[in-house]
Amino acid sequence: MKTIVAELSMSKLPDFEGLAMFAKVAEEGSFAAAATAMGVSVATVSRAVTRLEERLGGRLFNRTSRRLALTDYGHTLAERAAKIYADAEEAEDVARETSSRPRGLVKLAAPLSFGARWVAPLLPEFFRAYPDISVDLHLTDAHADLIGEGFDAALRIAVMEDSSLVARLIAPVRRFVVASPTYLSRYGRPQHPHDLGAHQCLTYANRSKRDVWRFTHKNGEECLVTPTGPLRGTSVDALLPTVLAGLAITELPEFVATQYFVDKQLEPILTDWRMPEGGLYFVTPTTRARPAKVSALADFFIEKLTAAEWSAETLMGWKPPSHHKR
Repeated sequence: MKTIVAELSMSKLPDFEGLAMFAKVAEEGSFAAAATAMGVSVATVSRAVTRLEERLGGRLFNRTSRRLALTDYGHTLAERAAKIYADAEEAEDVARETSSRPRGLVKLAAPLSFGARWVAPLLPEFFRAYPDISVDLHLTDAHADLIGEGFDAALRIAVMEDSSLVARLIAPVRRFVVASPTYLSRYGRPQHPHDLGAHQCLTYANRSKRDVWRFTHKNGEECLVTPTGPLRGTSVDALLPTVLAGLAITELPEFVATQYFVDKQLEPILTDWRMPEGGLYFVTPTTRARPAKVSALADFFIEKLTAAEWSAETLMGWKPPSHHKR
């Protein structure tokens, strides 16, 4: 044993085992708890930490019969050792998943309305194909911080700008200004975006405080409108009842609007004008290798959603107006 310890102390190879066990002791606050967490004996942990201290030439813990505390020197090493431990665990997880059937929990974020209408109904088919994967699905229209909140992935409808994320475009998503036939017969049909100033328009509270609708005409003309109305909501579903009742105009994403176009509950207005077009993306953090379980989920949604069954072109043969610069 002394020969092995001596060889380790003289080796130019970092003492990964010692660093890992030191990190676990620092995290758990005791040698016994660390040993239990790692499934080894207390003696093994104690020898590894002692060996590391001898190798580095400094004491990492102040030990008494009742208390264990990091030294100042130990504090400087603990965070880096914890990262080495976490990276090693992740590397093993990725390798294990790659060499076997995808398995494990995927924490996924998706927009509230889109998730309820288009993501949740697909999950039974996914679970039949991948019975060893479970999904922690968070539906919210708030902007999820993938890295800060520990998400493995997100389905996001946006114009992607965040370079800290890896985003794959699944399908374009248009937006429509809509009203019910009842509203249009009572208050008239706007012919120009400026006409919206005389109408009740519902907006989204999760955008900037000053909501602005941006329009571009097929001839290249641009127009900005600040809509006003009796209701702001954090989701499409909060606005729809008032619009369907014939009391207001709003703008809707394509994946919601088209189902109401088909049964003529709502009509698109200002169809010669176009609002900024976003896209549906599958997004993952760049700071992590993509494990097999996330790749399986990405491939599944890309296959199922690329066709964009909600699109106006698919359902009704409508194509967006082409734009020409003046």
